[in-house]
Amino acid sequence: MSMPRLLCLLLSTFPLSLAVAAPPRAEPVAAQQAAMVQWRRDFHRHPELGGHETRTAEAIARELRAMGLQPRTGIARTGVTAVLKGAHPGPRIALRADMDALPVKEETGLPFASTATSTYRGQPVGVMHACGHDLHMAILLGVARALVEQRDQLAGEVMFVFQPSEEGPDEAGAPFGARLMLDEGVFDAFKPEAVFGLHVWAGLPLGQVGFRSGPLLAAADEWTLVVHGRQTHGSRPWDGVDPITIGAQVLLGTQSLVARQVNIASTPVVLTAGQFNSGVRFNIIPEEARLVGTLRTFDTAVREDVIARFGRIAQDYAHAAGGSAELSVVNNAPATINDPALARRVLPSLQAAVGAGNVVEMPLVTVSEDFSQFANAMPGAYFFVGTTPAGADPASAPINHSPRYAPDEAALEVGARALLQVALDYLGGKGAPAP
Repeated sequence: MSMPRLLCLLLSTFPLSLAVAAPPRAEPVAAQQAAMVQWRRDFHRHPELGGHETRTAEAIARELRAMGLQPRTGIARTGVTAVLKGAHPGPRIALRADMDALPVKEETGLPFASTATSTYRGQPVGVMHACGHDLHMAILLGVARALVEQRDQLAGEVMFVFQPSEEGPDEAGAPFGARLMLDEGVFDAFKPEAVFGLHVWAGLPLGQVGFRSGPLLAAADEWTLVVHGRQTHGSRPWDGVDPITIGAQVLLGTQSLVARQVNIASTPVVLTAGQFNSGVRFNIIPEEARLVGTLRTFDTAVREDVIARFGRIAQDYAHAAGGSAELSVVNNAPATINDPALARRVLPSLQAAVGAGNVVEMPLVTVSEDFSQFANAMPGAYFFVGTTPAGADPASAPINHSPRYAPDEAALEVGARALLQVALDYLGGKGAPAP
């Protein structure tokens, strides 16, 4: 018998899947689009604030079980994880999505718009997935299902991480979800080589993916300034010390700090006040004023310098007026930095997923993400997925955190395809440095 005939006979004796093992593919994610839309709309209609994502966690765990996975629940109160083991040995990676919504009253007019309400830091609020975490969860579930369906061709292991409280818990100063998951040992028994995440983004048109190596998102600090004065009648300010005036002077002084004392041509710095609370009556100068805000930086040394200058400005203005001031700063998330070596591997995967022309280099973004906590524990890579539909200008579209943010649901497939391609290429060893 000739060699070609012998080979044909051997191949016909065994299933084709055993004779020629097909590698896993990213294309099957398109088949998950209908399910991703359904998941996204359910999450959107039933949003929950950080630390309270109980219904969300139950829905995620239920879907993971339906895929044949065994989810672990209750991490950082409401976090969910599940591990998929491929049929062949290979690397371990983690894919992460955040779960919580924002204290925002929805104004989109969508048929599945949220009507949920809650209480946030003592105030009644509407609740909305105004940041896009509903899409993030749906995308990760779609990627999980696509990977499960190719388990027999998969080399390595994947942990799916559904993280609570990315926007922060109700309690001021309490740890955010990523830090809490790490503190509770989310990776103690499963140590990934790398972690990957994404964020939908109104600043990019549908079909585009934004990425950069190195620093991408700013560190986020929550600061509180308490100014102590001396209460008196509003008609006789000279009998007291006005903490409102001191607070206003400090606030203006911080803007001069950023404009005149920081080299913002070298590294961006943003210092913003979001709350200024003082007094109870129109004709009483109060005893105290309280300001709360955020500081965004990309450089640790610059961050420390700005905080020190802020504290001196506050104390000097207060002392000059006969009062005192106390500044406290809590770091909610360090800067998100894409590991350069990992970024070199991820970029070709993104280009393969959506086309080289659709992958754009992101500028530094002064929003923050506690994905950085995971990326500090292991090499991490994070990218943006455009959500502004064709014909609309991303520069004028309602941005994330807006009550009118309404992302195009076609971004679900784009994001899932990109994340799946990144995962498959890493597990397959593409772009890995030579041993």
